[in-house]
Amino acid sequence: MGDQSRLVIDPTGSDIHGEADRIREKGPVTRVELPDGVEAWAVSSTELLKRLLTDPRVSKDPRRHWPVWINGEISPEWPLFTWVAVQNMFTAYGGEHKRLRTLVSKAFTARRSAAMQPRIEEITKGLLDRIAEALRKGEPIDLREEFCYPLPIQVISELFGLPEEKGSELRAVVDGVFHTSATPEEVTDNYARLYAAMGELVILKRELPADDLTSGLIAARDDEGDTRLSEQELLDTLVLMISAGHETTVNLIDNAIHALLTHPEQLAHVREGRAKWDDVIEETLRVQAPVASLPLRYAVEDLELSELGGPDGVVIGKGEAILAAYAAAGRDPGKYGEDASRFDVTRLDKEHLAFGYGVHHCLGAPLGRMEARIALPALFERFPGLALAVPQEELRPVDSFISNGHRALPVRLS
Repeated sequence: MGDQSRLVIDPTGSDIHGEADRIREKGPVTRVELPDGVEAWAVSSTELLKRLLTDPRVSKDPRRHWPVWINGEISPEWPLFTWVAVQNMFTAYGGEHKRLRTLVSKAFTARRSAAMQPRIEEITKGLLDRIAEALRKGEPIDLREEFCYPLPIQVISELFGLPEEKGSELRAVVDGVFHTSATPEEVTDNYARLYAAMGELVILKRELPADDLTSGLIAARDDEGDTRLSEQELLDTLVLMISAGHETTVNLIDNAIHALLTHPEQLAHVREGRAKWDDVIEETLRVQAPVASLPLRYAVEDLELSELGGPDGVVIGKGEAILAAYAAAGRDPGKYGEDASRFDVTRLDKEHLAFGYGVHHCLGAPLGRMEARIALPALFERFPGLALAVPQEELRPVDSFISNGHRALPVRLS
């Protein structure tokens, strides 16, 4: 059954995989303590997590199924407040989720994402040209700052019609959403700035609609009759899609570059035709999930985990919170064997849950994969002598137990 004493989650995310190991050591599911003493069950077994993510007795709606929220025990100063408070498809359940996802899907179509490919290639080339100038001078550069971050944020900005001059403010408030050790003052200030930015964008697009996702969502808000988005759902959907839409891709590209630079034999597999760039992307998503842990889900009724293939005698009680521990599940030895933590692009089983599973599977997954599929080969073909500019142990993680990436990724040409 495992040790069911609570493990306190480090809000700074200083050791994502060490903590994931400790979670797994306590069993496939274990009690954890989130910031401010909020309790949850962390699920680290890949198969058990898949079953819970698709079980109709598991909800994402705190307003209906989380007594702690319903009773007013969660403060707006809680670092994870935005993750729970939003009213969009991320926190919807049942018919409400289907309604919201259907409306969003009308705006965020596969055709619209696929049409971005030439523009993504153009943005990538421009960034690499700028990087080449710095590298030719022999200067180390921060690839996260100069490549991993600007590519996805430019793509998401153009998709949503965000004015170019709002880019720095967008980056600041999105970083704030993932900053899980923020002070109460930082949390409330960021929340206000986030919604001010989204409100300004909606006003602009109502006055000057265009062929972009924001205008499409506004149409879903204004033109869909009884099923339409409420004004709050519109704002919260923008928060979800703009925030998650670029942070996860930043981390995917960052982690893939880092993995290849620290595992040259894996890069050789790709260069010599034994693996493809898609193998790099999927193995990176598995072994370095861009979202390490995702809050929250809630048991609609008592869940006897043995009925779901989980441990005997463990019950997640009605109304208790569940944390999807994606970083831990991606390295689950029960699924991937004793070398589960090893980055291996030739691994046969690279199935993962990094983009979620079931009805809440990430709508933007194809776009994120396409950005990585364009960016990674372009970078390594342009700069075959790329190398880390500092010892690996000097790299620092982002200040978050949700977001899994590096604060900086300094590189040089060897």
